[in-house]
Amino acid sequence: MSTQLEAQGIELIQGYGPEQVSLNPDLYVVGNVMTRGNPLIEEILNRGLPYVSGPQWIGEHILRNKWVLAVAGTHGKTTTSSMLAWILEDAGYAPGFLIGGVPMNFGISARLQGATESDFFVIEADEYDTAFFDKRSKFVHYHAKTAVLNNLEFDHADIFPDIGAIETQFHHLVRTVPGVGRLVVNGDEASLARVIKRGCWSEKETFGVSDGVNWSLVEHPGGASFDVVFNGEVQGTVHWELTGKHNRSNALAAIAAARHVGVPVAQSVDSLSRFQSVKRRMEVRGVVNNVTVYDDFAHHPTAIATTVGGLRQRIGTSGRILAVLEPRSNTMKLGAMKDALPGSLKDADLVFGFGSQQALGWSLADALKPLGGIAHSFDQIDYMVQAIVQAAQPGDHILVMSNGGFGGVHQKLLEALAK
Repeated sequence: MSTQLEAQGIELIQGYGPEQVSLNPDLYVVGNVMTRGNPLIEEILNRGLPYVSGPQWIGEHILRNKWVLAVAGTHGKTTTSSMLAWILEDAGYAPGFLIGGVPMNFGISARLQGATESDFFVIEADEYDTAFFDKRSKFVHYHAKTAVLNNLEFDHADIFPDIGAIETQFHHLVRTVPGVGRLVVNGDEASLARVIKRGCWSEKETFGVSDGVNWSLVEHPGGASFDVVFNGEVQGTVHWELTGKHNRSNALAAIAAARHVGVPVAQSVDSLSRFQSVKRRMEVRGVVNNVTVYDDFAHHPTAIATTVGGLRQRIGTSGRILAVLEPRSNTMKLGAMKDALPGSLKDADLVFGFGSQQALGWSLADALKPLGGIAHSFDQIDYMVQAIVQAAQPGDHILVMSNGGFGGVHQKLLEALAK
């Protein structure tokens, strides 16, 4: 992010010294990692200086008078937002967008608008809380006219006690969608059904594999293409290189959302054939001696299972999957999901986990024990890299999963494989 900001000519100030108030800004926009006790935050509060949260500022200054298409859900927000932004771009809508990743079709994670003034803005709508002074989810500030509810599972154990608390926040989002708006809802999720049951005041379309959904699909052999079906009628066929049922589900949601703003389904289907995915979503970082190294953001057991399963579907039985995992998210560090880890890695041939008990607060080796001899845990990256390279064979696929930089392990693996 620092690189992106500097490329835009935005000066960075390191640290949070209270003397920074001497810069005398018009307004402080406060991110949600800032806490009480932070020296600069305390100085701002003590002096009564004007401040606002990032999501509220975006809602009031960027999204006002826009047709906002917001994509919410535990998983798939970044990819679905990227698909939706690309469909609108390819259809000539020139949307603005703000996405928590870098769509390869654009090469940037955010822009105010396209080549022309646009009424449309696509935003990744996060359920994490807004700021130290506003514990509502960020997405309530975006005032979506088209809202995608992709899925809803328990996550963010650091701020939510249970899934019911997250459902309440999604209910707040539903309350902000106007009557002329539309909800695009995953019809396979019992949690989202409970959210909708608490009240719905706008149009609603559903997608998934359950009986009675509006949007469904028929997968072609091999999984590289699928038919899009709306209310029982085939609308067209998506031909692309992406794998995994999660990406097909994301595509249905994006097609349905784009249709709400007037993009014909045939246009969306055609656009998706040129969709290039997102950085850190099954991104190939390099191939050395016929060993492929991937980078993926997966950091929740469901996302891990989906990612590993998608790669298995792509390669079949022709190669081994060496899963390399760093449990780094707040939810994972708290141990709330550790018991689900072995099951999420069942499609891998070998598993290499990184994280010390001191850093995690729980034993990664113990959590992976149900996998038996295929699982190995490390607390030093160089030792782990050495073990992976010793185990790797031509034709293998090394799948690295973390929501952080993971100590540059991808490049270390490529360099070690080359030697």
